[in-house]
Amino acid sequence: MKYDNILQTIGNTPIVKLNRIAPSHVEMYVKVESFNPLSSVKDRLAYAVIKDARDKGTLAPGQTVVEATSGNTGIALAMVCAVMGHPFVATMAESFSIERRKIMRALGAKVILTPAAERGSGMVKKAEELAAKHNWFLTRQFENPANPAYHANTTGPEILRDFAGERLDYWVTGWGTGGTLSGAGSVMKAARPDLKVVATEPEQAALLSGGDWSPHKVQGWTPDFIPSILDREVADQIVTINEDESMANALKIAQQEGIFTGISGGATLTAALKVADQAEAGSVILAMLPDTAERYMSTPLFADINEGSDDDWLNSL
Repeated sequence: MKYDNILQTIGNTPIVKLNRIAPSHVEMYVKVESFNPLSSVKDRLAYAVIKDARDKGTLAPGQTVVEATSGNTGIALAMVCAVMGHPFVATMAESFSIERRKIMRALGAKVILTPAAERGSGMVKKAEELAAKHNWFLTRQFENPANPAYHANTTGPEILRDFAGERLDYWVTGWGTGGTLSGAGSVMKAARPDLKVVATEPEQAALLSGGDWSPHKVQGWTPDFIPSILDREVADQIVTINEDESMANALKIAQQEGIFTGISGGATLTAALKVADQAEAGSVILAMLPDTAERYMSTPLFADINEGSDDDWLNSL
């Protein structure tokens, strides 16, 4: 297929059945968002907020865009801004993976790091300060209604179309801005009232469950605040996950299903497996996989992956 620009390839990501790791009494599927052009679900958000701002005239031609990001949104915004002719500046806590900084810079962006101790709130505050000082356009991904609206117009309908005339009992997703959960979830529940929407979050930062926030390894999930665009009424169930189990499941789905996803994908899969444990026979479960494992090479996900020759394995044969 031919496209006028890379942005036209966003969305319509595949839904793939899990054949080896799903419990035998249920059917499990994953929506693989790494098939977006910059390899994450945040491509949708980035295109949505920039197009909305340009259409409304709140983003002037050539104006610099700034946003606080754990990486995927920043990478996606760097791509969109490159296509649409806007300089882009990301503010990002120094705790997030180095490869995310390099990808953004390779796309032409500037990256301003904030102290890890200041958490997500710190990088948001820095972005707000820079926008005010330099008259840059702040996309406000945690507040911008264009974020969930785009998921309501694309992600949700894609899933409904792919399961048209078929059973779908559970949809499992994590939350970062809340855009996917709120936008896609609300549309799907309106079309399928019996569908159970399951939100998942780390044990260390179970804010929707009423817990306190502490640092966790699921990059892109659960900042130290609940975003204003997150509609808490959409989720029928909240499942907390263990981050170490999530990393193990990210490698498991790679090695047994050939699907390469990051820690957040492993976390969503972990929650989906928990849902499956309690689901009745024949249930159909769909989990969102937000990005690719290539975003996590410098993180604990790859800590035990050998970089040298597998001579010990070979000699044991």
